[in-house]
Amino acid sequence: MQTPVVERLRTIPGIGLLTATALVGFIGDVSRFPSGRHFAAYLGLTPLEHSSGLRRRLGRISKHGDAYLRTLLIHGARAVLVAAQRQASPKGLHQWGLQLQRRVGNNKAAVAIANKMARVVWAVWKSGKLFHSPGSPLQDAS
Repeated sequence: MQTPVVERLRTIPGIGLLTATALVGFIGDVSRFPSGRHFAAYLGLTPLEHSSGLRRRLGRISKHGDAYLRTLLIHGARAVLVAAQRQASPKGLHQWGLQLQRRVGNNKAAVAIANKMARVVWAVWKSGKLFHSPGSPLQDAS
């Protein structure tokens, strides 16, 4: 039997049983993060910033946090890209991922999708609701 949090997290594209249980086991209480951005930064999925004056320069991802969780999320993001390529008319995260992949390449797109997935994980975990794709009704996890 799975915990309710793990079941909710598994409704997110790219999040399987292994990733969901690893996140729940490592993070514990998600309410310690005030936002999805803070959660993604904790996992090392946000860009480093090297800015001065009027110039804003964003570099590579910070890679702070647990490397195993970051790896699981990036592999899940690659699975989202593969699934999107197999769909006749992708929607939502799949469509966004394909557009990004065409623009910036496979690896950067996978990291960007992993960042977005981390933010969605935070939102689903914090709200207690299941993930829903565009066009599907919101569902409660009760």
